[in-house]
Amino acid sequence: MSTAIEANGLVKRYGRRSTAALDDCSFRLPTGRISALVGPNGAGKSTLLAIAAGLLRQSAGRIEVLGGAPGEARAKVAYLSQDKPLHPQLSVADTLRMGAELNPGRWDAAYAAKIVEQGGLDPRTRVRSLSGGQRTRVALALALGKRPELMLLDEPMADLDPLARHELMGTLMADAAEHGTTVLMSSHIVAELADACDHLLLLGGGRIRLGGGIDDLTDAHSLVTGRGDLSGHTVVESRASGRGVTALIRRDGPLDAGWQIQEPSLEELLLAHLRAPDAPALLTPGTTARTATTGSAVSA
Repeated sequence: MSTAIEANGLVKRYGRRSTAALDDCSFRLPTGRISALVGPNGAGKSTLLAIAAGLLRQSAGRIEVLGGAPGEARAKVAYLSQDKPLHPQLSVADTLRMGAELNPGRWDAAYAAKIVEQGGLDPRTRVRSLSGGQRTRVALALALGKRPELMLLDEPMADLDPLARHELMGTLMADAAEHGTTVLMSSHIVAELADACDHLLLLGGGRIRLGGGIDDLTDAHSLVTGRGDLSGHTVVESRASGRGVTALIRRDGPLDAGWQIQEPSLEELLLAHLRAPDAPALLTPGTTARTATTGSAVSA
């Protein structure tokens, strides 16, 4: 299985005595996956994306992007940050021409122009006159027009209304499916992630706490309600429910007959792990990183 991003023991500190934004962060993202990067505020999501884009250097550890150092892969990577920096004095048309000049040999001018046209934008309009959502559309046109192998998106749709978010997310997902583009996207909108993504990285405490295909991760957990002994199972979260308890667990054998069992939704899975930051980490085999010396799997 080819790999888009692989991190081993990644550490990032801002200042010598500060708490690490990333702390021994290890994972592997296979190519062709559309992966959600989730976690609480301050978990290090933006830091991880910026390091993968080659805009920040880690304090320790190793990261490879498309088989090389992040900076070496820059021509094949598109990065869209939260603030979506564009030149305010340029027109939309000038911005797209700049994209063509910065990406010779890779630029798809017709596709970038189509994304802009779908938003009803006048190419002569200057960027400074655009709304936040319109700037997002132009920034996404720049990213997709590059025809990247890997897209790194930091809260890309946060400033869009629901209709525009749905339309642009559809454009992004269709492009990724058609061209096999790998996408790593941070977002707080769980419904958006469940509809668009097939892979998950949950970041907390500077490490990946859940990693793998969304179906694999939900299959590995059970949401149980009732009464009985759960001591033989990995309990992620348990709370009182009527005369019994409701718990998210990873089953390590059969359950007593007193439990009702169902598969958790992605939202239930994420919320339980976010409320239980000390729960054991789980990375599926395709998401565990390989050590540089032995090639064995290591978990975050």
